[in-house]
Amino acid sequence: MIIFDRTLRGYGESAQDTRNRLVTYLEHAIESPYRGDEALQHRNSEAAKYLDDIGKSLAAIKPPDRYHETMLQDIRQQYHSLIEQRWRIVEQSEGAIPGPLIGMLVAWLTLIFASFGYRAPRNSMVIGMFIVSSMLIAASVYLVLDMDVPFHGPIQISDEPLRRALAVMQL
Repeated sequence: MIIFDRTLRGYGESAQDTRNRLVTYLEHAIESPYRGDEALQHRNSEAAKYLDDIGKSLAAIKPPDRYHETMLQDIRQQYHSLIEQRWRIVEQSEGAIPGPLIGMLVAWLTLIFASFGYRAPRNSMVIGMFIVSSMLIAASVYLVLDMDVPFHGPIQISDEPLRRALAVMQL
């Protein structure tokens, strides 16, 4: 984003509208941390609308000479790269661990604990260790499942790079 903004800045005054739209997109991306595809919820994506506005603004720019024409080609290439990165993030925003695998893992862990518990003496130390062990394993499975979905849950991808990019763009 910073490189895209710098290239727009280097293009000149005719790209100022596109730069303003890029800043608006970035502000919206920071305000709305959900970066997934809203089409699954049958809503139009605000982020996609802002990116489309950037594309329309780029299409309206008329280069005055050959140098600016080459520079505009580079800017459009960076714009398409930005669109590709956004859709890559949308595709990766959903979990990739299949449900049957989780079911098999739970069944396997249940069998292991049942086999250990079958022959174990029934005293408070053994029962306490089973409870502690099962809680630790459940917590580790929960963390793996939570990290599988990067934009939801207590462990999320930081938006600090977006904030840094916005700060640089507003200089």
